[in-house]
Amino acid sequence: MKKIIFLCLTILFIGCKEQSKKEDVKSVDKKEIVKKKRPVALEDGKFFEVDGKKMLYGGELENQHFDISDYLLKDEQFHYGIGREKFPALLKPEFISVTEANQVWADSTRFLLAQSGNEIKAYSVKDLTRHEVVNDVLDGKPIMAAYCILADLGAIYERNYGNKELTFALSGYTYYDKEIWNGLDGFVLWDRETESLWWPLIGKAVSGPLKNVKLIEMDNDKWSDTTWENIRDNYPNAKVLKSGQDFERPTEWKKIEDVSSIIENFRA
Repeated sequence: MKKIIFLCLTILFIGCKEQSKKEDVKSVDKKEIVKKKRPVALEDGKFFEVDGKKMLYGGELENQHFDISDYLLKDEQFHYGIGREKFPALLKPEFISVTEANQVWADSTRFLLAQSGNEIKAYSVKDLTRHEVVNDVLDGKPIMAAYCILADLGAIYERNYGNKELTFALSGYTYYDKEIWNGLDGFVLWDRETESLWWPLIGKAVSGPLKNVKLIEMDNDKWSDTTWENIRDNYPNAKVLKSGQDFERPTEWKKIEDVSSIIENFRA
């Protein structure tokens, strides 16, 4: 009888212990879910009206907010709203040689590589994760290297729209659509010249004067997603983005007043 009682108690103890483990796992899962939840911009009061215009918070200064009247997206699908100058999107990037960069990067390090004419430039994804956007010039033509860590989407874009040049930066927001890119969040950009918002996951401007104008991706044969080993071994003259750059954000810049030619020639 004692043996039977002892066996029952042992089984009961093991069962309770296993149940406790399951509860602990559930607790951890719940914590992970809470941890991964992104701040919803609508709930945080990032949308408001000024003089009948629908506005989106863009920073501490009144002139930093975005006019999103008649925009293409949905309020409830915006996340964050930290301000449009929080990320150090570069305006005048500095570069180092392949020899110098080889002391920094491992063979497997991921890079975006752009080439035109005799000029080749390389941007590590690690640095792009910090900047998200690097406004640059390649072979005399304005370009932009961009990477979104949330969607794992990187590309090289042109910044010339006819005879107009745009300068890009981060809006401080991400946006998602369950029908696009597997529902992953993607960073929302803005251009300084017209203050239009752009969502790279659909490749076009979604608000402002340039709404429905396409992002111009460089031709596939002019840029690639590659590794440091490939760059070091095959492009010894490449210029490599210098790490750790920052700059004082500009307080004013030239605006483009007439965007008719852009709209006419570069509609998505």
